[in-house]
Amino acid sequence: MDDASRGSAGAGSRPEGAQAGTSIVDPLPGTGEALVQGSHGHGGSLGKLAIGAIGVVFGDIGTSPIYAFRETFVGPHPLAIDELHILGVVSLIFWSMTLVVSVQYVGILMRADNKGQGGSLALVALISGKLRNTRASGLVVLLGVFATALFYGDSMITPAVSVLSAVEGLTVVEARLTPLVLPIALVLLIALFLIQKSGTAKVGALFAPVMIVYFLVLAVLGVYHLVQLPHVLLALNPWYAVQFFLTDKLLAFLALGSVVLAVTGSEALYSDMGHFGRGPMRISWFGFVMPCLLLNYFGQAAMILGLDDAGAAEAMRNPFFNLAPETLRLPLVILATCATFIASQAVISGAFSITHQAMQLGFIPRLSTRHTSEHEVGQIYIPFVNFALMWGVIVLVLIFQNSSNLASAYGIAVTGAMLIDTCLMTVLFVVLWRWPLWATIPVALLFFIVDGTYFAANAAKITDGGWFPLLIGFIAFTLLTTWNKGRMLMRQRMTEAALPLNVFAKSAHGSAARVPGTAIFMASTNVGVPSALLHNIKHNKVLHERVVVLTVEVQDVPWVEPTERFSVQALGEGFYRLTLRYGFMEETDIPAALAHTEICGGRFEMMKTSFFLSRQTLLPSAKPGMAIWREKLFAWMMRNAASAMEFFRLPTNRVVELGSQLEI
Repeated sequence: MDDASRGSAGAGSRPEGAQAGTSIVDPLPGTGEALVQGSHGHGGSLGKLAIGAIGVVFGDIGTSPIYAFRETFVGPHPLAIDELHILGVVSLIFWSMTLVVSVQYVGILMRADNKGQGGSLALVALISGKLRNTRASGLVVLLGVFATALFYGDSMITPAVSVLSAVEGLTVVEARLTPLVLPIALVLLIALFLIQKSGTAKVGALFAPVMIVYFLVLAVLGVYHLVQLPHVLLALNPWYAVQFFLTDKLLAFLALGSVVLAVTGSEALYSDMGHFGRGPMRISWFGFVMPCLLLNYFGQAAMILGLDDAGAAEAMRNPFFNLAPETLRLPLVILATCATFIASQAVISGAFSITHQAMQLGFIPRLSTRHTSEHEVGQIYIPFVNFALMWGVIVLVLIFQNSSNLASAYGIAVTGAMLIDTCLMTVLFVVLWRWPLWATIPVALLFFIVDGTYFAANAAKITDGGWFPLLIGFIAFTLLTTWNKGRMLMRQRMTEAALPLNVFAKSAHGSAARVPGTAIFMASTNVGVPSALLHNIKHNKVLHERVVVLTVEVQDVPWVEPTERFSVQALGEGFYRLTLRYGFMEETDIPAALAHTEICGGRFEMMKTSFFLSRQTLLPSAKPGMAIWREKLFAWMMRNAASAMEFFRLPTNRVVELGSQLEI
């Protein structure tokens, strides 16, 4: 298959003849493995899954108390430390967590699963499959791609701000340790990325116990201060948030840019639904995580209100660690650092997973992917993504120096993704769930107001650092859309000169010698003759006894049933057209798929089977399609894509590559 054809075609870029609702992958390796268990269900008891979710899913939102409450008062737009503002802020945190996390993500979006899988790309695949090839479908795809692009910016900032904010707790224990904060944080972050290649299965076994202890400590510290000043619970009344806005309109609006830090990680809850299922995750959230977080936020508010002005100003520099008695602050720093390490690990794993999805859906070229567990399908490691994130995190820490500066950069990517999810949710209501307008409009309007206001408040922080995740997002968006558009143009050019396979089979049978064995020619489309087959007969003037033209299609669903895996068309004279179908969460392992099946005239013996791939050299041209700079960018991406052998798990000693040139 051509180099350019090595990725998957995405929704909205399907070649002529492709089945609606599918993407076609060329001889490309299913880089990665399924992001989660290869079954549609979830193994394990409800309780075990709920406990596992605490360790894996809730790390990002769980570490927000370390810096979220503080940043609303000492961030770019500081607030007066008095009862009006403190109760107003915790009221905003409570209602933000209720509306955004509990209602929008856990309550509504978790109902929108694509065969059990969640996340922006899974939702896009679900919706675009219903809209087919309409203009609306293309817009939905672009929204999902942009949300994915923003996720990469978030994946850099989350480890940096989380680990740095935890290590800064050392300054509460001993102020003279301040010069060591940055080096210690950098060492921890580099170590975090370096251990990725060994897999997270063993470390993951420790995640749940550590995070459970961490959340319990959050709750205990919060309750300790709440019982001393219980009237802080009055902030559960939304009037205190309203009163905050009525008193300080502009400052209250700008404060939302920091309040939203309390709900970062909401998208992760939806994206990780496939790992544990919506039931266990809802139990974990409502029954354990949310109460612990709220107790801690209200405890921080109670502690500050219980101090005099000077003490409150001093404690507000790091209220989270000041919750603990002085003798317990160092253990709290160590525990918080472990929790941020785990939260960062989950974000990095999420970046691997979303990259795998994007590869399968045709928005990212093949990348070398390693499987770090023989038992857990979702344990994958993508070196390029890992080290790109690592260098991005290092640059972030060196540029911004402390967690307060990083918090200013945080939020714009998160709120942008939340706003996009609201757009997709509205389409979901109308297209899939068939809600009437009288129900759709008020619900959608509520979340557009909430998420739109948060996004607008964070937009005010662009000059303070919010430009960084936006820059990363736009770079990623350009790369993703260029690859997708370039592959679509390549398919069009290849289809224009395509010779029907049935005509070729009849003419080639009498003009070439037949030799024993099976030849599988990888094709990026299920139309026409692949260029590798044409070049083989032109130069070698032989054909194998059995000639199979194989196309890999990636469906707009996470998993494909075994009964729907194969589609065979016998063309006579020993020629067959074979289609292999995979879900976008599955690993495209061709030898494994062919090993135990009797199709195309018999079983496939790998030692008697040769795989022929087309390697095409792209020549940028002035033909309509893409700007020249994007064509050159696409050619560069194609040259640096991982080999088709690795992507499709083809045996290295049974592969032949034949090259050609193509203008787009």
